[in-house]
Amino acid sequence: MFLYLQRASIAGLLLSGALAGTAIAQNISPEEAVAKASHNELTAHDVHPYRFTLHKVDDGKITTKEIIETKDGDVARLIAINDKPLPPAVEAKEIQRLKALLADPSIQEHRRKREQEDANRANEMVRLLPTAFVYQFEGIVEGPSGPCYKLSMKPNPDFDPPDRQAEVLHGMAGEIWIDQKEERMVKLNVHLIADVDFGWGIFGKLYKGGTILVEQKDVGQDHWEQNKLRLNLNGKILMFKSLVIDTKEDESNFAPVPADWTYQDAARALLSEDHSSEALGD
Repeated sequence: MFLYLQRASIAGLLLSGALAGTAIAQNISPEEAVAKASHNELTAHDVHPYRFTLHKVDDGKITTKEIIETKDGDVARLIAINDKPLPPAVEAKEIQRLKALLADPSIQEHRRKREQEDANRANEMVRLLPTAFVYQFEGIVEGPSGPCYKLSMKPNPDFDPPDRQAEVLHGMAGEIWIDQKEERMVKLNVHLIADVDFGWGIFGKLYKGGTILVEQKDVGQDHWEQNKLRLNLNGKILMFKSLVIDTKEDESNFAPVPADWTYQDAARALLSEDHSSEALGD
């Protein structure tokens, strides 16, 4: 998961001397705080995979899925559309999809590779955060697990993007929250201050004014998961096709699953659950 930063914005506490004193006492600069958090995101080794519920609004369509993480990649089951249980025909189709997944490991392997590519891109962006921006302490805010540094961020004019993907960082500004105790990123809230090119497998441009919000928290046993994502972006792909991204994701109901579960174990677990209208009393 995008190492993945998250949680609802609780009104910030701007400090003057108090924050400065905390920073000096811990002998940490804004850049050092971000560098430590970036390192911890990239080197975190969570003991257990988890399952959770994903509620997603994508361009007006609302879906709810149960997702189980495994060493073979995530396995998902669609359980609701527009906050209503699936119609019988759609439910039957979803069950058949999971059965086909069990019968053909190549389907899951393709998904796992795609997930890994996405994770690698996210990791690269996290790795570049310490050098891509100039940071400033703005205050202490209460995060999901305790006090957090709140830092403003703006593009570093001396940053040299290593590839086309990283060029998007030149056009972002906003804020980042870092948990003081755990030194993990809790929230990243940025907006585009200029049109930017991107190259995430396909060339395009994002227009000024778009926003990105990602939040994460410790969901138990020192396991951090993304629990909120907001994307509101406009642009174009390949110089002619319009691009509109209006996405809201909320993850909840986190619970650990056995660390040795394969994707087949997850698929069987999801198949054994009854999400029909009758079972849910609808």
